[in-house]
Amino acid sequence: MVILVDAMGGDNAPDAIVAGCVDALKERDGFEITLIGDEERIQKVLTGAEYDSNRIKIKHTTQIVMNEDVPTKAVREKKDSSMVVGLRMLKAGEGDVFISAGSTGGLLVGATTIVKRLSGIDRPCLGSVIPTKGGRMILVDSGLNLSCNPERYVNYAYLGAAYVNALFKTVNPRVGLVNIGSEEEKGPDDIKEANKLMKESSLNYVGYLEGKDLFEGKADVVVTDGFTGNVILKVIEGTSKYMFTEIKSLLFKNLKTKIAALFLKGELNGFKKKMDPDINGGAPILGVNGLVIKSHGSSNAKTIKHVVLKAYDLAGSSFMNDIRLNFEKI
Repeated sequence: MVILVDAMGGDNAPDAIVAGCVDALKERDGFEITLIGDEERIQKVLTGAEYDSNRIKIKHTTQIVMNEDVPTKAVREKKDSSMVVGLRMLKAGEGDVFISAGSTGGLLVGATTIVKRLSGIDRPCLGSVIPTKGGRMILVDSGLNLSCNPERYVNYAYLGAAYVNALFKTVNPRVGLVNIGSEEEKGPDDIKEANKLMKESSLNYVGYLEGKDLFEGKADVVVTDGFTGNVILKVIEGTSKYMFTEIKSLLFKNLKTKIAALFLKGELNGFKKKMDPDINGGAPILGVNGLVIKSHGSSNAKTIKHVVLKAYDLAGSSFMNDIRLNFEKI
């Protein structure tokens, strides 16, 4: 298996990207990594690192798709960028999965124009796994498309349902639509129309979900537009970091709390791991004809390591075939 990695995408590239890939190789066998980007800068990071040189290759490129670039123009004109070259390699079958922490807009445009959309898909979306009471949910869209029309919300719901089925083997997953209230008359017109369309669909639709409902486990798939979804995702990340900072401060306040911390260490570490965005980062772009994973722009080496391991698991499974088959059935 070959995992293609955009070594130049993200705020901490290439250092964190390369270091995370090296750490992933140390943890698991069975795959190789092709780092795509400026060979001189990549080699500089690799110098002194301990790794199996037979498992890392470098594909030299001379350009980078930046966050400030106009996505369509960048993908069209920066043909030798790490992102565009990586997506073309995926399309050509030179790798099994492509990972990037670079420009979200650029990755969306590149994935849809180079890798192409699955049949019947209007706009792909990001699907992020979020922990809930007693389980997990998929949040779609978690950041690709800032606005939606009613039909697109339904499209996301079907993609999310197929993803949940493929990832967790959840039969007939429950689908909820994010709104400011549970009453039928609440919300903007496009949400009301999407609510109507979902009721008429074959989805296992459970209705509106308010922000306070998201962690209650009331739905397996939570549907919203990319703007709201990304805000939800970032609030969760920020809140979890704040919570653990406060808990740590409380538990190390005095001798009594330190003794209590010793008894709670295992449980707290388990909860922290469940909520840690660096461990749970990386979301596939649902609806494209290949496995493309977006890692957040501020990814560090720990994040990249876990995203690579997630990519390995997904690429080695029947994930993409299940997505295609499940979406066709729906």
